[in-house]
Amino acid sequence: MAQTGADHGFTHLDEQGQARMVDVTPKPATKRVGVARARITMSSETATAIAEGVVGKGDVLAVARIAGIQAAKRTSDLIPLCHPIMIGAAEVGFELGASWIDVEATVETVGQTGVEMEALTACSIAALTIYDMCKSRDRGMTVESLGLWEKTGGRSGEWRRQ
Repeated sequence: MAQTGADHGFTHLDEQGQARMVDVTPKPATKRVGVARARITMSSETATAIAEGVVGKGDVLAVARIAGIQAAKRTSDLIPLCHPIMIGAAEVGFELGASWIDVEATVETVGQTGVEMEALTACSIAALTIYDMCKSRDRGMTVESLGLWEKTGGRSGEWRRQ
């Protein structure tokens, strides 16, 4: 007999091992926060152009911020088994370095499921938007180290990357 998804801790599998959306209806609504980070590396010339606002396509960080927020709101359209949730807040911020930009996305909700995927999606799309707006200047950029840095709320409580 095949083992179920629950036997392995994979709640997205039913008793027959088929993909399913997890039933969150019995869960209580709690405040939930997800924080994700990524880094996009680039030439120092590209980083300077972004910082000085002289990239021909416009304000790179303003466009990337909006793209990240939109992505958080559309996560369930992109990730097949991700629940559509009401996002209460989404923020995308940047730290500029000599040849890199750190992207941080924070997403909050009060609901029955977490916002980790929304934060990760917001962060990755913001970084990809920076790439898109600067690719004619620097095709060697890389998006690196995308990961969840913090989550709060729900049954599993708090988690922070060390």
